Amino acid sequence: MIEVLNSGKLSEIVMNDAPVNAISESFLADFHRALDTALEASPTAILIRSARKVFCAGADLKGIQTLFQSETGVDDMVTYVRKFHELFDRIERLPAVTMAVINGAALGGGLELALSCDLRVAAYEAKLGLPEARVGMIPGAGGTQRLTRLCGPGVANRVILGCDIVDGIEATRIGLVEKSYPLEELESKSREWATEIAGLAKPALLASKDCIAAYFDPDINGFERELEKPHITMPSQEARDRISAFFDK
Repeated sequence: MIEVLNSGKLSEIVMNDAPVNAISESFLADFHRALDTALEASPTAILIRSARKVFCAGADLKGIQTLFQSETGVDDMVTYVRKFHELFDRIERLPAVTMAVINGAALGGGLELALSCDLRVAAYEAKLGLPEARVGMIPGAGGTQRLTRLCGPGVANRVILGCDIVDGIEATRIGLVEKSYPLEELESKSREWATEIAGLAKPALLASKDCIAAYFDPDINGFERELEKPHITMPSQEARDRISAFFDK
């Protein structure tokens, strides 16, 4: 269902759950196991992609239908969606730079999965959206928060309240993804970028990632957080070697 490919400082998590990588409870459990396997290699970057024609179509609709028919459906729904939060929160906090490679549809929970990554790359032909309001639901697995945080309330209103589906080109224009390419170039271009990132100094990347996250926490002074990081980055042998190599050139 989910394959892990470890290659040096880059790991790839490949979703391959026919037909559309629907997010069931078993999918969530498999994804956690895949993360465990990937982290065993201590990667600097993790690339998340799909072997199907879609990236991820979101929640398992058959499971959702069952919940609507159950007397305890509301509580069961909250329990189910909380598991989405647990996975997406974990991805957001991973000690690596994460990149979602969106080759096709990334809708609902599928887009929320991509939003939990540090970076997103999409095919021009991809379709991205949070259309839950069409069926009387909300993008409640972090979509309202992460999309607003990433793109601002205007784009969030357009995508969530307007149920607007955008392609990869428009997603790049509005800041929903960082880069986009024709589908036939997507995998090679995204892997090339991920490999470049994996070749950077991991302590510096993780320190930077922590400082960026501090921006969204009102209880943390991000500027002070930056001043704490040299105590972590400068003593490392990697930093010393990279500085020496830079001046040797």
